[in-house]
Amino acid sequence: MTTRGDHEALTVEQQLAILQQKLVQAQRLTALGELVSTTTHEFNNVLMTILNYAKMGLRHKDEATRDKAFQKVLAAAERASKITNSVLGMARNRSESFEPTDLAKLIDESLVLLERELRKYRISVETHFAPVPAACAVGNQIQQVVLNLLINARQAMPDGGRLIIRLEQSADGDTVDLTIRDTGCGIPADKLPRIFDPFYSTKQGPDASGKGGTGLGLSACRHIIESHRGRVRVESTVGVGTAFTIRLPVYHAPPVVVPNVAASQAHCVNRA
Repeated sequence: MTTRGDHEALTVEQQLAILQQKLVQAQRLTALGELVSTTTHEFNNVLMTILNYAKMGLRHKDEATRDKAFQKVLAAAERASKITNSVLGMARNRSESFEPTDLAKLIDESLVLLERELRKYRISVETHFAPVPAACAVGNQIQQVVLNLLINARQAMPDGGRLIIRLEQSADGDTVDLTIRDTGCGIPADKLPRIFDPFYSTKQGPDASGKGGTGLGLSACRHIIESHRGRVRVESTVGVGTAFTIRLPVYHAPPVVVPNVAASQAHCVNRA
C-alpha cells in the first residue's frame, strides 16, 4: 500500500507514468467489455444456427438433408470455437513482460472479435501478411492498440469501405511493420498534428455502436508504442482514407552463456 509520504516522494514524471499505466489498464478492460458484448450476440446467432440445423437433421430422414444439416452444424461449431478462443486469448493474455509476439496471430484474433461489426457496416477486409519474425512486445497492450485502430477505421467508414492490413519486416530487418489502412473520410490536415493529444478527438461523440468520442484512444496507443521503443506514423487524406503504421522492434533472444569447459576442468584439477 502506498502511503502519503511515498506518494509525495514520487516525482511528477513517476506519478504521470503510474497514471498512464492505470489508464492503459482501464482502457483494456473497457475494450474487453465492449467486445464481449458484441461477441455475445454473435455467439447467440451461432447457437441458433446449430439448434435449427440439428432440429432439421432430426426431422428429415433422407441422407442429403441430414448431410447438409451436419455440415451447417459443423461450420457453426467451428465458428463458435474461433470466437471463444479469441475472447479467451484476449482475457488470458495478461502478461506485462516483453515476450516474442506473433503479430499475425494477434491480428487474426482481433479480426474475429470485430467480424460481426465489420460485416454489419459492410466493410471488406484485406490482409497481406509477409513472413515476419516475432516482435518484442507485451501482447495484451499491442492487441489493445490494434483493436483501437481497427475500431477507429470502422467508424471512419459508416457507409462501408475497405480495410487493408499489411504486415512486413522493415528493409533493415530491425522492426516488424504493421499498417492499418481504411478508405474512410480521412482527417483534415489542420487536425492531423493533434490526434495523439490527450482528450482530443475528431469525433463528435459515440456512434450507433456506442463507441468513440473520448479522445483518449490514440494518446494511449502512442504511449504504449513508445514504451515498446517503437514508432507510429499516420498518413491521411480527406475523402481518401487514413493509414496508421506501427513499427515494433524484432525480438532477439538473450545470448546463451556457455560455461568455459577448459576453465571448469582446470578448476576441478586444482581442487584435486
